[in-house]
Amino acid sequence: MQRLIAMGFWCSLLGLTIASLVPIELLPPQAMSIWDKAQHAVGFAWLALLGLLAYPRQAGAVVAGLILWGGLIELMQLAAGWRSGDWIDWLADAIGVLAVWLPWRLLPGRLTGRVLPART
Repeated sequence: MQRLIAMGFWCSLLGLTIASLVPIELLPPQAMSIWDKAQHAVGFAWLALLGLLAYPRQAGAVVAGLILWGGLIELMQLAAGWRSGDWIDWLADAIGVLAVWLPWRLLPGRLTGRVLPART
């Protein structure tokens, strides 16, 4: 089960990265800028959830890696020229990651690294 979740994590990371870097004209129109920030937070919360489920013993690396990846995406958007990188987007990414990670730290059994049921 963890392999399947890990595959979902990496596919989601790839999809989110591609969606973040394609020209804005190729994406559906956004209703308002607040919705844009919510999309960032929800997208990175999803990645954090999958990452923590797939790699529970590397929770710190998952959290740090996703927050850094969010910043790198913003820098790549600046370099691309057809997107604009924004530190507030990066903050929304980090909020999404932390919104999943903080409750995760309180989850019973997380220290064992076995959140999912054992295979029989």
